[in-house]
Amino acid sequence: MPQASAADRIRAHLATVDALRTQASSKGIHTAVSEVKRLQAQRFQGTYADVLAHRVQGSAARFFLDELYGDHDFRQRDAQFGRIAGAIERVFPDAVAELSVDLAEMHALTETLDHSMAVHWLAQDPQVSPAKRYVQAWRATGRREARERQLGVVGHMGLELQRLTRSKSLLMMLKMMRRPAQAAGLSDLQHFLEAGFAAFAELGDARPFLSIISTRERRWIDALFGEDLSACAAALDAELCATRP
Repeated sequence: MPQASAADRIRAHLATVDALRTQASSKGIHTAVSEVKRLQAQRFQGTYADVLAHRVQGSAARFFLDELYGDHDFRQRDAQFGRIAGAIERVFPDAVAELSVDLAEMHALTETLDHSMAVHWLAQDPQVSPAKRYVQAWRATGRREARERQLGVVGHMGLELQRLTRSKSLLMMLKMMRRPAQAAGLSDLQHFLEAGFAAFAELGDARPFLSIISTRERRWIDALFGEDLSACAAALDAELCATRP
């Protein structure tokens, strides 16, 4: 069978996200999802403190933290994204449409895993340290293949962003869209696109940066699945402590 269009794939991924949000609200686990996301964002800040402070790589790391790994509410951006999915496919080059599919898939993968983590987070004794509770929730969730896919999609997005920033006509089109996007109520989506393009244009060659992300995230995936529980929780707590005032 032919592959679904980019617009249909975007809408399908966003429908998954929306369904999970509804389910989280109805089951009362929204707070747990937020706790899991917040802890993950803090871990990212600790793991990449040096990269975030880097003169060249800092903007790209901040983009990943704010737009992919952060604990922000993306409902407005999702609604805007779904509303113009067809226009993205019609107006922009195929590479931009596929980048948008990547973003939507990454979003759906993250929400699916975070939802499952939240269920297992709630099942544990709240007196357990957040780091140990997180590791146990991760292991109860399982799904290593989804974690690997998540990392693979992030890497592909980074390479595509780097490639697309070399297109002067595309950058000009993006700038020209700013006012129409604001008038059409698409400012959140416009911000995401501009932030990503600006960060990776500044980065230049994205491969060293993406290699750091891949190496460190893969190390965490291995540790969270296979390392001694106490040792893994202690290492995670150290990363979290690095972000505390």
